[in-house]
Amino acid sequence: MNVSRQEIDALNSILTVEVAKEDYAGKVKSTLDNYRKTAKIPGFRPGHVPAGLIQKQYGKGVLAEELNKLVNDALNNYIQSNNLSILGNPIPKEGSEVRGDFDQPDTFSFEYEIGLSPVIELPISNKSKFTYHKVKIDDKLLDNQIDDLRRRYGKLVSAEKVEERDMILAQFVELNEDGSIKEGGIMHSSTISMEFVEDKKVKKQLLGKGIADKVNVDPSTVSRGGKDTASMLGVDESRLPEISNLFQMTINEIKRMELAELTQDLYDRLFGPGAISDEKALRSRIADDLSKMFANDSDRLLTRDVYTELVDKTKVELPDVFLKRWIKLSNEKPLTDEQIENEYPSYVNGLKWQLIQSTIFRTNDIKLENQEVIDFTKGLLVNNYAQYGIPAPEDQELTSSALQVLGNKEEANRIYDMLAEQKLTDYFKATVKLSEKELPYDDFVALANQQR
Repeated sequence: MNVSRQEIDALNSILTVEVAKEDYAGKVKSTLDNYRKTAKIPGFRPGHVPAGLIQKQYGKGVLAEELNKLVNDALNNYIQSNNLSILGNPIPKEGSEVRGDFDQPDTFSFEYEIGLSPVIELPISNKSKFTYHKVKIDDKLLDNQIDDLRRRYGKLVSAEKVEERDMILAQFVELNEDGSIKEGGIMHSSTISMEFVEDKKVKKQLLGKGIADKVNVDPSTVSRGGKDTASMLGVDESRLPEISNLFQMTINEIKRMELAELTQDLYDRLFGPGAISDEKALRSRIADDLSKMFANDSDRLLTRDVYTELVDKTKVELPDVFLKRWIKLSNEKPLTDEQIENEYPSYVNGLKWQLIQSTIFRTNDIKLENQEVIDFTKGLLVNNYAQYGIPAPEDQELTSSALQVLGNKEEANRIYDMLAEQKLTDYFKATVKLSEKELPYDDFVALANQQR
C-alpha cells in the first residue's frame, strides 16, 4: 500500500492511496470463508455452500468494506507520520472515481482532498495593552451586601403601609370594562412582591397603601410573565387571552422582612464562631470576599476583550472551497449551498478562534494534563458542596466522584473548556500589559452584559 501527496497550494493537497491486491486479498478471503461457514442458503447445508456462490453474493461488499478500512487507516497513518495539521477530515476528490475493477480486482487507487491548517502570527505580545476592569468595593455596595445578609437571616413581620420591599397578600377580583365586578369572573387570593413590580406607575400607586385598601390593576403589571400571572389568578396559562386585564386588588396583609440585628450571634452564623467580632471586621471580610468573587468576572472580561482583538486582527487564510465541501459532506442533515454560504462566516469565526487557541497552546507549551483535569474537577465539586453548606467528602471519594463526572462526555468537554479558558486567561494576564480600572458595580455589570 502506498500514499503519495500532491500539493495544490499552501492550504490544499491531494492524497492518493494505492492499494495492491496483496494488501486486501487475505482479509477478504478470511471474511468470505467465515461467511461460508455460517451462511444459510436454501438447498445447501451450513458450511457446504459453494465458495463461488458466496463470492458472487458477498464478494464485492466485503471487498468494498475492506478497502474502506485500509484506505482510512492509510490516510490517518500518513497524516500522523508526516505531522500534517489538517482541517476537518480527508474527503474524496471532487469529480474523481475509484480506479480499479471490482469484477477483476487487482490494484485500486483512491484520491482524497485535504485542507491544511494555516500558519498564523498572533498580534499579541508583552507590548499589547488592555484594561483590567474591577468592581469598586465602595460603601454603597457593602451596605447592600450587609442588608441582603441581614434580610436573609431576618424575620417576617406585619406592616401597616406598603413599602418598596414588602410582600402583599391580596384578593384579585375580575372587573368589567366599566369597573363593576364581573359576574362569574375570577376571584383568587395570592401574594405579590413589591421588589418585582417593574411598572413605575403601578408601584407608585401601591406604595403607602394599607390593609383593606383597593386598587385596580392589570395583573400582568404585578407579576413576572405569563406563568406567574396565571398562577397568581389561579387559572391555566392558556386562559389568559380571554381574561380581562382589569382586576380589583384588595390588600389583606402586608408582610415586611425585619432585618436581623448586627450581633455576635449573626456574625457567628455567617462566618463561624469568633471569626468576626464587630461591624468593621464584617465590612472588611465582605469586601475581601467580594473582591475574590468579582476577580473571576474581571478575568472573563479581560479574556473577552483579548478574544475580540485576536479574532479581529489575526490574519488567517483558509481553504474555503475545501471547507465548504467538507461541511456539506460531513453534516448529518442535507445542507444547500445557500445555507452553507449563509452560515460559513459564523463557522469561520469559530474555526479562527480554535486555530488561535491551539497556536497559543502549542507555542507556549500549554497542556491539559490528565491529573490536572481531575484536580480541577475535584475543585468544582468542592465548590458545589460549599455552596450548599455541605462539607466535602474524603479525597478518595472526591476523586471517585470526579472520575464519574469526567466519564460523561458532555460534562468532560465542558470541564476541559473551562480549564482551557482558565489557562488562556492566565497566559493573557502574564503576557499583556494591564491597566487596572475600577468601576461602580452597576457600570461593571452593564459592561459585562455588552454584546461583543
